[in-house]
Amino acid sequence: MGYRDDFWGGYTPSKPIKVEGGIKTKSKRGSIGDTWWSKRWVKVLESFGWSNRLERGRRYARSGQVIDFKLAPGMVTARVQGSMSKPYSVKIEMKPLADEAWNKVLEEMSQKAIFAAKLLAGEMPQNIEEAFDATGMSLFPESSKGIKTDCSCPDSANPCKHIAAVYYILAEEFDRDPFMLFKLRGRTNDEITASLRKKRTACTEKAPELEEHPSGNVTEQKEVPLSIDGFWSGDELESFSVNISPPDVSAAIIKRLGTPQFWDSKDNFNKKMGGYYEEISRRAMEAAYGEQAKTGKNKKHNKP
Repeated sequence: MGYRDDFWGGYTPSKPIKVEGGIKTKSKRGSIGDTWWSKRWVKVLESFGWSNRLERGRRYARSGQVIDFKLAPGMVTARVQGSMSKPYSVKIEMKPLADEAWNKVLEEMSQKAIFAAKLLAGEMPQNIEEAFDATGMSLFPESSKGIKTDCSCPDSANPCKHIAAVYYILAEEFDRDPFMLFKLRGRTNDEITASLRKKRTACTEKAPELEEHPSGNVTEQKEVPLSIDGFWSGDELESFSVNISPPDVSAAIIKRLGTPQFWDSKDNFNKKMGGYYEEISRRAMEAAYGEQAKTGKNKKHNKP
């Protein structure tokens, strides 16, 4: 008769061997995952009726029983330490989207500037699933059949706590890098950003402005030339307007480049710098619009 981690059919439960330097979740209690997409990942898994099994895996994830993991397109492999001396091997597979499907999804993403802006800044847009839904695809697994798993442990339950532990580690990894979720679906960060830049460039190529005449006919709008004398005297100010508004993604360049090597503070670099950027943006708005910036009533200003 063998010996296993769970109480099942007469076997006695045992404690897992502690791991030095194992991957631990930041969360010590309550839910795991800070961002909407990692919470969505966990919620989807729980919707498959795995709550009890996932609970055991959550304890493993918090105690650092996951030794390591590797994520490749469509697959995650990991080693998880149980009560036996040899770590268990875990494999999680999600079928990658076909190239044709990805092309359709990326085309949908490129149509919305906010999608491209956030993704290029390393953030996951709140309604990104719309881009997948519009093409009949899904970013997250739609059922338990959408995930194929395997573990070398003797537990017949699926997911066992070793697999479940990796699920939770992945949730917090998705917090750190949302592109890992896309990679699991078959496309890397570089592939997605390169495609979005190319498609956005094509979308934003300059086209002649059009104006509608009273007759209803649309014609090309002619540019009004500005004279040097008129520019310096301010006579042309009526045709000049400025629109100052907060960026779609705050501190986008900082988030895109990541933490620099020289940063040795315990504070989160992105969070710290993001706060500075938001404060600078707020003060710029107040300097430009005064009290109206606080109410958000003024969107345009006819002053240079």
